[in-house]
Amino acid sequence: MTAGPDIALEKVQFDYGSAPMLFDVTFSGGVTTAIIGPSGSGKSTILNLIAGFEIPDSGRILIDREDVTSLSPAERPVTMVFQDNNLFAHLSVRRNVSIGLDRKTHRGAGENIVDDALERVGLAGYADRKPGMLSGGERQRVALARVLVRQRPALLLDEPFAALGPGLRSDMLALIRALQQETGMTVAVVTHQPDEAEQFADEFVFVDQRRIAGQGSATGFSGRQDIPGLQAYMGEKDR
Repeated sequence: MTAGPDIALEKVQFDYGSAPMLFDVTFSGGVTTAIIGPSGSGKSTILNLIAGFEIPDSGRILIDREDVTSLSPAERPVTMVFQDNNLFAHLSVRRNVSIGLDRKTHRGAGENIVDDALERVGLAGYADRKPGMLSGGERQRVALARVLVRQRPALLLDEPFAALGPGLRSDMLALIRALQQETGMTVAVVTHQPDEAEQFADEFVFVDQRRIAGQGSATGFSGRQDIPGLQAYMGEKDR
């Protein structure tokens, strides 16, 4: 198993209206990093910059030490999963998952690969259903099956399970953790639940006032007193 790539934002500046952002951070390869911080601090923007959906005004984005700043989203070795899971309502589960296939690489084997992915996320037998027939958790599992067939070494998740109840959200995060350990991919997850993130993340990145305010091991991170703004944020979560 090959570890996923390091992902670095080197002095990346992005002006979002009247709110300039500056990010200088490296996400360690082959581990899961939780991105936490107040609303509006720039957490989702970080993922969009890595994925190529936003272009920085200055600075560089490196994936596995390769400068990808000028590459389109399709050319970057990442997959991104959003909260709304981006499924097409008129397509079957199988067709939604198969969108992630590289047709040249998997020519002639696509259906088997899709069925295997659905089985791994607990959706064996769901291939012919439409998204409207599925629960919220099942739709997110379809999105994860698409991740598996894409076989990209980095996975970005923007609050993908925020709309789910605590029990189901915990199950989905455990599934992400299992997939990461199985594949060795680099995973970055934006979350507003730092207490839950401690259960699945290896590292934390704290974003505050549109800057990287702190980073470190997930163990004991929430109690750190040396990161400006962190305890105020954790206090907000307790209220």
